[in-house]
Amino acid sequence: MNHYIGGFANVGEWSLLPSESKYSMSFGVTGGLGFVYELQAGSKYSHARFLFDAGVGANYGWTSFSQSAAGGDTLFNQWDQDPYATPRMELDYIYEMRDRHDEYTDLSLQIPLMIGIQYHKFYALAGVKVYPHVLTQTHSKAILTTYGKSKYFIGDFRDDATLQYFTDLPIESSVKTSLKLDLDASLEIGGRFNWVTDDVGFDVPKSKIEYRLAGFVDYGILDVHYDLDGSALGTPKTYTIDPTKKTNPMIDNLVMNDIMSTRGFASKVTNLIVGLKFTVLFQLPKEGECVICKDGYRSLARRRGSGRRGMQYEE
Repeated sequence: MNHYIGGFANVGEWSLLPSESKYSMSFGVTGGLGFVYELQAGSKYSHARFLFDAGVGANYGWTSFSQSAAGGDTLFNQWDQDPYATPRMELDYIYEMRDRHDEYTDLSLQIPLMIGIQYHKFYALAGVKVYPHVLTQTHSKAILTTYGKSKYFIGDFRDDATLQYFTDLPIESSVKTSLKLDLDASLEIGGRFNWVTDDVGFDVPKSKIEYRLAGFVDYGILDVHYDLDGSALGTPKTYTIDPTKKTNPMIDNLVMNDIMSTRGFASKVTNLIVGLKFTVLFQLPKEGECVICKDGYRSLARRRGSGRRGMQYEE
């Protein structure tokens, strides 16, 4: 039974998969670094080893949803803000968005718990990875069109920035958001760079360092997003028109939420990471069986300061 400690680095494609087909999956990249402990168990005369891996690391990723037709919403019974309107009347305030892009950046921990088998140069691991999300930020961009409808008039109220009616207005917003704790089923398959010698005998220790390269897939078991009931835009606020200003102060109040907290989004979102992983393992010291099993020789070796001569170390 041999014990190893080491480090790993992984890089891959990161996607979030909505459960409803009307939403496209996101595409992005992710990478991480971490530490790993591995237990290798098996007969010293066998090329097969049972593996147990546990570790901790950090992952940083970026992924983006794109929607050509992002939809919109209606805010009913909004008061007309025109100070010269007599009488003031209620309007339905309608906004429509297109070409929406929601970019997520995420910092999370990675905690793998894996078991598997190693045979000659090849190995496979399967298990779970826990991803506690530490910091998630979203940046949203879209093209906005707004207009008003009144039951007292035929036609729409459009193209009046003073009254918050815009056509093809680019808007964007960056906010902190949250992702739920993620639990992924994980599969890792790869091989070792170095070939650990099968030779045994006097003064022939086996290699204590392993280098691995593997492909892996992490697929989410749990829903990763909070089911929030938020609108795509903040509700327009009442304000006093300042005729000396040429810009509309309400533009700064049109704030988008992240797409996964928008009303009507998919009820479940699944995590998916596909990538490559590089691992370096260092075997912890272990005294094996002696090659020349004579107490006199072992005592002589120690006196000469060569405590490892005449000792065999397992893989």
